[in-house]
Amino acid sequence: MATHTICPVDESGDARGSSARSLVNLADVAARCTPESCGATATVTTGEAAADPPAAVTHPDLTSLVSVQWESGEGPIQTALASGRPVTSDDLLHDDRWPAYRTEALEAGVRSSTTLPYLRDGLAVTVTVYSFRPGLTADPGDCAAAALGDLAATGLARDRNYRRALAEVGRLDAALRSRPIVDQACGIMMYVLRCDADEAFGMLRRLSQRTNRKLHDLAAAVVETRGRGLERELRGLREENGARGREARGAQR
Repeated sequence: MATHTICPVDESGDARGSSARSLVNLADVAARCTPESCGATATVTTGEAAADPPAAVTHPDLTSLVSVQWESGEGPIQTALASGRPVTSDDLLHDDRWPAYRTEALEAGVRSSTTLPYLRDGLAVTVTVYSFRPGLTADPGDCAAAALGDLAATGLARDRNYRRALAEVGRLDAALRSRPIVDQACGIMMYVLRCDADEAFGMLRRLSQRTNRKLHDLAAAVVETRGRGLERELRGLREENGARGREARGAQR
């Protein structure tokens, strides 16, 4: 088997850092563990649309075999993802299921391929091995590449969930940090409008939406100015709310 050079097609989105290395290692080991393989590719996709999802290839010539499938919307990768089952082409010289993919493969000298899909928590990983000869098979039951793919898919899904959890912690932390300044702004608005806390917060939120400013930034401005300059706008909002309430009550009668 030829010496492989790992060449990530893309390392954006969910395939950054350690995830990118996992995808690259997956393609490399899949090629090395599959008899008569001339190379391999690995891809990862999510439910979010992406024109060119992250992928790794063991040789630059295989890049086009991945890209043409995303561009044409058909190929063994899409077929495997749709069915959740391995997809094998014993001889692309006589297999016309995916014309664009077939053309690219034959131009690269590829005669057969097998694609193995792995679905984990909304994440879809595929491993495809290729051969210059017809008849390449990669049985998930006794294939080392299949076992590695299963582990890699689980690891990528775990990394993705971990990043999501970190992002949520960051949002909660930001919310906790901004709460005191929002409470201060509500106190000022309660004084200006002679209203209770619930109405003050509702007014602050509506003013944030009207001015297209973040709630925290608006609250900080209210605190900094002690509410000066906002009296007219706040009273205008309050009058609008009162008018809407009267209309709603009138419609119910």
